[in-house]
Amino acid sequence: MDKFYLVPLLGLLIATHVVAGHMVCNNIGIPEELESLEIEENEVELSEIPSWKSQRGGKVLVNVDSFSAVGDGVSDDTQAFQKAWDVACSTPKSVFFVPQGRSYLVSATKFKGPCADKLTIQIDGTIVAPDEPKNWDPKFERVWLEFSKLDKAVFQGDGVIDGSGSKWWAESCKKNKSNPCRGAPTALTIDLSTAIRVKGLTIQNSQQMHFVISRCEAVRINGVKVSAPGDSPNTDGIHISESTNVVIQDTKIGTGDDCISIVNASSIIKMNRIYCGPGHGISIGSLGKDNSTGIVTKVILDTAVLKETTNGVRIKTWQGGSGYVRGVRFQNVKMDDVSNPIIIDQFYCDSPTSCQNQTSAVKVSEIIYRNISGTTKSAKAIKFDCSDSVPCSNLVLSNVDLEKQDGTVEAYCHSARGFGEGVVHPAADCLTSSDKSDELAESIAEDIRHTEL
Repeated sequence: MDKFYLVPLLGLLIATHVVAGHMVCNNIGIPEELESLEIEENEVELSEIPSWKSQRGGKVLVNVDSFSAVGDGVSDDTQAFQKAWDVACSTPKSVFFVPQGRSYLVSATKFKGPCADKLTIQIDGTIVAPDEPKNWDPKFERVWLEFSKLDKAVFQGDGVIDGSGSKWWAESCKKNKSNPCRGAPTALTIDLSTAIRVKGLTIQNSQQMHFVISRCEAVRINGVKVSAPGDSPNTDGIHISESTNVVIQDTKIGTGDDCISIVNASSIIKMNRIYCGPGHGISIGSLGKDNSTGIVTKVILDTAVLKETTNGVRIKTWQGGSGYVRGVRFQNVKMDDVSNPIIIDQFYCDSPTSCQNQTSAVKVSEIIYRNISGTTKSAKAIKFDCSDSVPCSNLVLSNVDLEKQDGTVEAYCHSARGFGEGVVHPAADCLTSSDKSDELAESIAEDIRHTEL
């Protein structure tokens, strides 16, 4: 992974904030239920990340080349990968090994567990997908490489997972309105798994989403790079669904959709030192589509740069849904020419012809925006567009400074309750107060605390 951006990113965001000519202190009093939200990274014992080159530890190397993989990028190596997986999965302390310097063409495959203890998936070469949508096996409509039912497994290496997505993008209904809208494969899926580590891989040019974590618990992602052209449709970087206790760190993502998206039944999600751009920003949602219930809680984004994205930190829900989003902190974020730096959209709809006004909504509350600065492309740098029947509540803006290079900025609020603390620019006077938020605002002067994430 390219690591050149990490040093300036950390220097930029760890440095003391100076906003509008004033020294700003990080000791901000905020609602107690959010101040106490800390995500412990080591509560689940994970296997050590081994080196496959080590002769110690009794590792069993299962090389895909030993099962007649060709590695020329043209020959179909799917069967070789499947045979190697069967051996590695059933062998304790094994390393499923994809060697460097070669390109392996692999069709849609499900690598199923449970597996023997201490499995490592070491990807140093390139795994490439077939590039022709019309030849894709319809049994695998939404997956390319799927790993399921693993426990304490490690994915690592300097290799590349390449979805060869250009023809899929060209056939998308978002690119060609005459085409029917259809799902496309995700490059890498980890499903129904626990205590998983993913380190150092590059995932690129996926047919649709790049990396999906679904129905998992205790996942650690570090030093991963995700990339696709900014105009590639629906190519979310990392998508988290029905998962808990997920940490993403030191990761660089640039795609044609959300860099990170977090959807229903997900909680205890921590994102730290993230570079995002191009793309649609970092999103919770969408939630509540087709009158469904969506619940996301306990999410922290701490230390990030978003560059030239269409959104910054976003919460998006559909009308007619139910459930809630609460207990969220976005902090220490630098915006660089972002179109909508801070946005809650409870009228989200990606197909305007099919959307109708409905009264029920996903409840959005207890959201904190702290130490967020930079530049916006749009005049509405802060936009809280909330449901009339289920208003957003307990929104806290603390030390926010957003400027537009060629004009003034403003905040827009609809059915949004909360308050500002410290320097807030543009001023969020449009936020309405409530009894609870008034009490919280008064308590700030009495209870100044410093919180380490």
